[in-house]
Amino acid sequence: MNALPQGSDALFILLGAIMVLAMHAGFAFLELGTVRKKNQVNALVKILVDFSVSTVVYFVVGYSVAYGTHFFVGAETLAQQNGYALVKFFFLLTFAAAIPAIVSGGIAERAKFWPQLLATAAIVGFVYPFFEGIAWNGHFGIQAAITALTGAAFHDFAGSVVVHAMGGWIALPAVLLLGSRSNRYRKDGAISAHPPSNIPFLALGAWVLVVGWLGFNVMSAQTVDTLSGLVAVNSLMAMVGGTLAALVLGKNDPGFVHNGPLAGLVAVCAGSDLMHPLGALVVGAVAGSIFVVMFTLTQNRWKIDDVLGVWPLHGLCGTWGGIAAGIFGSKALGGLGGVSLWAQLMGTAMGVLWALLGGALVYGVLKATVGLRLSQEEEFDGADLSIHKISATPDREVSW
Repeated sequence: MNALPQGSDALFILLGAIMVLAMHAGFAFLELGTVRKKNQVNALVKILVDFSVSTVVYFVVGYSVAYGTHFFVGAETLAQQNGYALVKFFFLLTFAAAIPAIVSGGIAERAKFWPQLLATAAIVGFVYPFFEGIAWNGHFGIQAAITALTGAAFHDFAGSVVVHAMGGWIALPAVLLLGSRSNRYRKDGAISAHPPSNIPFLALGAWVLVVGWLGFNVMSAQTVDTLSGLVAVNSLMAMVGGTLAALVLGKNDPGFVHNGPLAGLVAVCAGSDLMHPLGALVVGAVAGSIFVVMFTLTQNRWKIDDVLGVWPLHGLCGTWGGIAAGIFGSKALGGLGGVSLWAQLMGTAMGVLWALLGGALVYGVLKATVGLRLSQEEEFDGADLSIHKISATPDREVSW
């Protein structure tokens, strides 16, 4: 392998890592715009600190769990091949750190700060990389067994199941264990409206995520010679499919309109390298529809206070994406083939079950030991003042 391809591959995956790193700003602004004004600072601080904890834990433990390698060698060794192994770690870290960023949106406005950091360390250090190693590194021979049974391995090109469904299904037990925000569901059966505090910031977050997502999907090829324009256009088509479906079903609600493209992108990750663009459009439209319908059901009928709707957005749309890769990736529907619906069902079900188990265990232990939730008074004052001792904007301007 000569120097030019080595350098090109390192630069390629580094650009992908930077684009996905920027997505974490998108997570922050999406949460900031959705929560009430008294919790905006907390949203920003949480995402940055969660990313920092994720980086340390994934470098020291998580990456080794997933890929059986480590970085406890000399810098001379690490710098080989233009440091490709290191930038690959950086790229995959940005995926791992998305898990706590996803969970953060579900537990917003009433979760304690430090226990959530402990949860981040446990999830990024073990829960997530354990399944990542199974899906993307062939651990325990599970992929080989699925291939023997169905004729194809479980296929998740960019993480519909490995990242998004994992994050969404980990968040569900966290949200249930935490309980709803105070006075969200009143004793008389009425629901208190908690509208987004800032639609422009919500929209900014969604747009930053959409742009960064091209790095998330396209750069999952990890080398320049396997780059595919099909992935880019499929991502685009799924994004617009999700947007238009959410526009219609959500009755032009700006919250739904700006989450629609995210739903489509979540769903297309798994099969973005296989589908025909029209198939990706349909996958995105179904995902946008799933989000609107299931977000409304969870909030209004089932009274599950998932603030940003991360379980329907990432959990359910990611699950749909894993299954959809087996449908629309087939040659019969214009895809490239080489994928089995049964393999997709098996791999997706494994991911969902592991996430539920991991989420329930991590958040269950934390609730029983250090507690998860702010006191009623702290929640009333808002996480900004209770945790960070400052508000997003001053109550009044100083006169000097």
